[in-house]
Amino acid sequence: MMHFRIADTFTDSLARLNGDEQKAAKTTAFDLQLNPVNPGMQLHKIEKSKDKNFWSVRVSADVRLIVHKTQGSLLLCYVDHHDNAYDWARRRRLEAHPKTGAAQFVEIRETVQEILVPSYVAEPRPAQYAEPLFAKVSDDELLGYGVPGEWLPDVRAATEETLLTLADHLPGEAAEALLELATGGTPRRPQPVEAPESPFDHPDAQRRFRVMSNVEELERALEFPWDKWTVFLHPEQRQWVERDYTGPARVSGSAGTGKTIVALHRAVFLARSHRDSRVLLTTFSETLANALRTRLRRLLGNEPRLAERLEVHALNAIGERLYEQHFGRPRIATRELIRRYIAEASAGQEGQKFSPAFSLSEWEELVDAWQLVSWEAYRDVKRLGRKTRLPEARCATLWAIFDAVRKRLGAEGLTTRAGLYSRLAGQLAERKHPPFDYVVVDEAQDLSVAQLRFLAAMGTDAGAERPNGLFFAGDLGQRIFQQPFSWKSLGVDIRGRARTLHINYRTSHQIRTQADRLLAPEVADVDGNVEERRGTVSVFNGPPPVVQTFDSQAKEIEAVGAWLADRSKEGVMPHEMGVFVRSDAELERARAAVARAGMPFKVLDEGVETSHGQVSISSMHLAKGLEFRAVAVMACDDEVIPLQSRIETVADDTDLEEVYNTERHLLYVACTRARDHLLVTSVAPASEFLDDLRQA
Repeated sequence: MMHFRIADTFTDSLARLNGDEQKAAKTTAFDLQLNPVNPGMQLHKIEKSKDKNFWSVRVSADVRLIVHKTQGSLLLCYVDHHDNAYDWARRRRLEAHPKTGAAQFVEIRETVQEILVPSYVAEPRPAQYAEPLFAKVSDDELLGYGVPGEWLPDVRAATEETLLTLADHLPGEAAEALLELATGGTPRRPQPVEAPESPFDHPDAQRRFRVMSNVEELERALEFPWDKWTVFLHPEQRQWVERDYTGPARVSGSAGTGKTIVALHRAVFLARSHRDSRVLLTTFSETLANALRTRLRRLLGNEPRLAERLEVHALNAIGERLYEQHFGRPRIATRELIRRYIAEASAGQEGQKFSPAFSLSEWEELVDAWQLVSWEAYRDVKRLGRKTRLPEARCATLWAIFDAVRKRLGAEGLTTRAGLYSRLAGQLAERKHPPFDYVVVDEAQDLSVAQLRFLAAMGTDAGAERPNGLFFAGDLGQRIFQQPFSWKSLGVDIRGRARTLHINYRTSHQIRTQADRLLAPEVADVDGNVEERRGTVSVFNGPPPVVQTFDSQAKEIEAVGAWLADRSKEGVMPHEMGVFVRSDAELERARAAVARAGMPFKVLDEGVETSHGQVSISSMHLAKGLEFRAVAVMACDDEVIPLQSRIETVADDTDLEEVYNTERHLLYVACTRARDHLLVTSVAPASEFLDDLRQA
């Protein structure tokens, strides 16, 4: 039996071809899978290759597909124009690593020029001795990380200046281990596979080689060649996807470490492993739910029966649907209505001196969030995140106001979002069978108190945690909507089942390290679970971000337009570019900059659907889930970020700290949408956050 496989290098190279070339390459790939010995395929052995199993396959007059062919295996390796394709094959061989046993492409050292640091990394400086990073690491240890033997001398000589460039020539597991060693971490050692049938069975091999069982599976893998995550999963991710958990579990990590990918694969894994189960994949907004649906369609392809049991909904949407099924359609009070009811109730209270902003925040973050229904409950509640300590008499005055609002809402048949989730949680606790057997939550850092209470009820049986019932993915450094609170107090205890991802796949080393300056090196939640940001490594190199401040909006617009035009000349397509601003008030500056570059654009709405051939323009709040090769973050002016109107409505010191934190998180989210190129601009005076981005 011949195994037909594809390599991630093939999907990478396929994505770089134009549309007609991709179509022809895919047709050739399908023909190869159907009949690899078809004499009409025009296979030619590649001369002067160190690996005698490399063959070329004619795709068109100038495009060649490189395959690795043995008696029991046909592997799609690479596709490009004739000379480039042949050059790729002559510089590599496929082998099983002598120590780990994993199949890997090894770049033949003698074909690589002396490793030089790209000009965008090096800065003019006096010549000085650079200490080798791995001088004290034994050959046996380096081999254990998957370093090919012929590259050991280069690894031993590697310095901080050359490491990132060297990593580009090494297999993924070796590059990641060296980067982690260099940043003070302890790499995961590749685990040998017991008596493997093939080197392709090793977990590190499966991150880059996958068997295609039929044409449908191959078609799905090649439909979106840039989305490698649908086919190739990193072993570190796979172990959290496929693990059994005795209770709620959470995967965290900074932007670009693949949390959403883990959540998607976890949902599919649960649906496949438990054939009669119903799985919910959810997130806090309809915007992100739409993005999850798109990705899930790519992952599932033509598996409609599986899709029937795996539902994707925004939390508010599934909450309203379940509420309507059990209690009738909810009538939800708007924020403006609550604000008016509080103001009217306050007017009837003598000596009431609380500001409208403080009263509303007290209602939203304590009374409504925790569904406090009595004076005693309000008096005794732990005021996490609320530094303002109130005398009991003033608390009593406030409670009289809130109690009046509660009763008025009840009399008018209205509820709040928190009330909806609280009532649902109570109903679920009484049910023998929950509506979903397993729930996977993406962007979990922005869950509200009431939403988590509802999810906690969904993940229990008769009050006991259901194994694998709840799985969360999120990053505390990207929390932009919710105040921090204790998950444990709501029955969701993830201690011992919380893991942090450390390999960044989306963002270059330069962009990631500069964006990380906006955040603390570690972030802890209220329950003491720590997300360690130190030790995160990016697996590719790129130019440093550019941070600029201008005298006027006109000069900023001109500069951003020129920057976008330069990226276009370098081959970045319009749909591979994004421009972000703090809020809708700054959108016109973004429109003007893209127009200046002479490119078509689309201003994204809540659906967050990007369009081919158009630059995407968006506010920072819609940035989550997006990714672009080049990103410009504009209008980072003083009083724009952090937004002055938010600061002016602050009710107490903790609220001020929270405003600053979430505004930092917004800028961090926008910056980390960039893969290769990042420009951050402002008009003087600039936001104070840009000082952090600029600091060495």
